[in-house]
Amino acid sequence: MALSRVCWARAALWGSAVPPGLYVVRRLQFVRSGLTWGAPRSSKLHLSPKADVKSLISYVVTKTKVINGKYHRFLGRHFPRFYVLYTIFMKGLQMLWADAKKARRIKTNMWKHNIKFHQLPYREMEHLRQFRRDVTKCLFLGILSIPPFANYLVFLLMYLFPRQLLIQHFWTPKQQIDFLDIYHALRKQSHPAILCCLEKVVPLISDAGLQWHMTELCTKMQRGIHPAVHDILALRECFSNHPLGMDQLRALQMKALSRAMLLTPYLPSVLLRHRLKTHTTVIHQLDKALAKLGVGQLTAQEVKSACYLRGLNSTHIAEERCRTWLGEWLQISCSLKAPAS
Repeated sequence: MALSRVCWARAALWGSAVPPGLYVVRRLQFVRSGLTWGAPRSSKLHLSPKADVKSLISYVVTKTKVINGKYHRFLGRHFPRFYVLYTIFMKGLQMLWADAKKARRIKTNMWKHNIKFHQLPYREMEHLRQFRRDVTKCLFLGILSIPPFANYLVFLLMYLFPRQLLIQHFWTPKQQIDFLDIYHALRKQSHPAILCCLEKVVPLISDAGLQWHMTELCTKMQRGIHPAVHDILALRECFSNHPLGMDQLRALQMKALSRAMLLTPYLPSVLLRHRLKTHTTVIHQLDKALAKLGVGQLTAQEVKSACYLRGLNSTHIAEERCRTWLGEWLQISCSLKAPAS
């Protein structure tokens, strides 16, 4: 025992008696087992708890982005068709969330400053109108998903019937064009019925001059001639009172108008009349706000959307032609009184 102690002491003093490998092993053992022996580390090496949390969040976000990128590349490589649908769905959710935040900001501003809907600027008014329609469609899907395991059926229905169940955020670019064409074709189917109703009410018009103007208007439309602004404004009295005032319309006439405005016609007459009044009032308020803003201030997409809402299939029409048509519409709309609600 004494001899071994002397050998270790000599090794510690001379150093050459201990092989380098054994020395390193002993140092590692001391480091692992005796961290508390050394001098305390400087506090500069430690971050504050807030900085630790920030660095951890930054690390998690970075790693999530890397994993998400790999997942996207995997889907795009092995499942290209599914990846297209997945990308559209995720972008649609982002756009819908952005719309919801903007709508909430507008509603908060309205509440703070006691602003009514018709007092809003055009873009905010149009955003709220469209967002309400989108939310109504989404709520319908939410109601369908309430029963147990019904969400799987809802996903299948969304895939099979995207036009009926999904909003435009979740349509592909090709679907947007095709579906808008389909909706406009449905509107066009109601045009003959509306024209027939106009011809039938000609004898009910008491003024002979108005009768002649109505007959000429129907003849022009049957020949495919676009009526001028003064041709329509000359008949404004017929549409504000008997026989074509909103309160004097019959059920068949209201159903035809509902189809032309892409509103459901399968409602009782009282509800049809209320929906038509509400819809036409909102469009008239939008027209007033748009006239204040000016058609020239709208982007190409905004012009096409405004024309489509008012009955023109703008998907295949040049932008300048759409601006001209929208200007004529505003000229007519702003010359009329607001519909009675």
